[in-house]
Amino acid sequence: GAIGTERTRLAETIRARRLSLVEALITIVRRADVTTTERRLLGAALDLAAHADDDPLVPDILRVLTEGPEPMRQIAACRSPSDYARTTRDLVNTLGLLCEGAIRGLFDRPSTVRADRSAPALSLDISALDDDEDDVVAAAMLCSWAWAAGVVDAAGTGANPRNVVQVQDELWRALRAAPGLVERSDRITRLGRHRGVVSFQITHSLDDLEALPTEADRAKARGLASRNAILLLGGLAESELDGLARITSLTEGERALITSWAAPPTWHTGRAHPGRGKYLIKSGQRIGLPVALTLTPTESTLYDTDRAFRRRKQHP
Repeated sequence: GAIGTERTRLAETIRARRLSLVEALITIVRRADVTTTERRLLGAALDLAAHADDDPLVPDILRVLTEGPEPMRQIAACRSPSDYARTTRDLVNTLGLLCEGAIRGLFDRPSTVRADRSAPALSLDISALDDDEDDVVAAAMLCSWAWAAGVVDAAGTGANPRNVVQVQDELWRALRAAPGLVERSDRITRLGRHRGVVSFQITHSLDDLEALPTEADRAKARGLASRNAILLLGGLAESELDGLARITSLTEGERALITSWAAPPTWHTGRAHPGRGKYLIKSGQRIGLPVALTLTPTESTLYDTDRAFRRRKQHP
C-alpha cells in the first residue's frame, strides 16, 4: 500500500545518504575519489552491516569488508582470500583511518544525539572542533548535514508532516577539503521543494567557491548557486561583482548599493559596520529588494565577536 511504498522510499533514501556520506568521508581522508569497484564494495558492506534496530557504524562496514564474505568477493572478482585482501587493502586502510586517525572518536561509535521531532528548531554546534584541521571540520560538517537531512526526512513523514527550513552555514569549509565534495554534499543534503523544504546555503564570498580544488568542482558550485531561486547578497567588493554576474544580473544601482555595504567601518569605536544587517534579496531577473535588520540589545550582545579583543573592567 501507500504506507509500505513510503517506507520503502524512505529506506532507499537513507541508504543512499549513508553510502554518499561514507564515500565523502573516504574522499576527505585520501583526497581522492572512490573507484567504481570500491563504491560497489561499500554498498554491499553497508547492506550486510545494517541491522534492523541499529544504524551501521564505520567499524561495522570495516569488519564486513575485512571478513570478505562471498558477495564481497564476487564484486571484487577475486578467487582467493589473498587476492581479495590485496584488492581491498587501500579501502580497508582508508576506513581504518576513520577509526584510528585524526578524526578518531567522531564516526566510529554510536551517536549520542537524538532529535526531538516536536522541537521548533534544532541547531548542531561543532565549534568544539574550531582548532582542528580543515579535514576534521569538513567531515563533521558533512555528517551534521546528513544527520539534519535525516531529521528533515522524518519530519516529512507521518500524519502531520512539517515544512522545514534547513540552514547550511560556512558552506565553503566543507567543500574545499577534497575534490568531488560539491557533488557528494549535494547528494547528501538534496531535499525536494515539493516536500516543503527551504534550504539556505551560506558562504562568505563567491571567491570561496572559486577556490575549490578542481575546475569541475568550481563549475558545479557555480551551478549550485545559480539554481537557487533566491539569492541574499550582503556587502561585496567591486571585484567580486563580475563573478556574481555569471549567476544573476545586477543593475548599476544594485551594484552601488552592495559595494557601499562593503565599505570599511569608521575609525570611531562602537559604531556599527555600514553593511551590518543589510542585504539585497534577488529573485530571478526581478529588481532586488533591499532589506535592513536591526538587532535588539540582547541580539547585539550575542552578535559581538570582538569581545576577546576588548579588555572589560572586572568588578568584584
